[in-house]
Amino acid sequence: MKCDFCDKKATVFLTQLVEGQMKKVCLCDSCAKERGVTDPTGFSLADLLLGGVAGAAAPKAPGAAPQAPQGGGRRCQTCGFSLEDLRRVRRFGCSDCYATFTEEVGQMVRGMHKGTTHVGKVPAGLMAMQVLHQRLEELRARLDQAIASESYEEAAGIRDEIRNLELSAKS
Repeated sequence: MKCDFCDKKATVFLTQLVEGQMKKVCLCDSCAKERGVTDPTGFSLADLLLGGVAGAAAPKAPGAAPQAPQGGGRRCQTCGFSLEDLRRVRRFGCSDCYATFTEEVGQMVRGMHKGTTHVGKVPAGLMAMQVLHQRLEELRARLDQAIASESYEEAAGIRDEIRNLELSAKS
């Protein structure tokens, strides 16, 4: 595919819901950098489609220190993302943001859904594997307790049961 702004090969593909409609943009690397697409805190597909170039007016230098947060909020130690960035962009800057903003995200999810734990349908194969995994963990804990209390006969029985379950899981 070609870049929507020049004739180079597109390597960045963006899809976003803008004013209730799905919008797609294809960009080459240079156009993506020029328009601030590589900076998740300063990019909006709506701005790009409507002619504005978010983040292009003041591009960040590589390795530059993150700016101080407005309002004194907490920032991710890895990427410098703030809670305000998360609220504005509606996505995380990196995987460590999940741990950094756990409390706030939990509150947001509780507001959107009935809870924070998935209770819907699970594929049958996955459910069987999960039950097997839980049973093995339980048996390993019992094995550790039996060894600690020096109940070696009981430990041998538990060990055999663990082996049987692991063999049945492999076949």
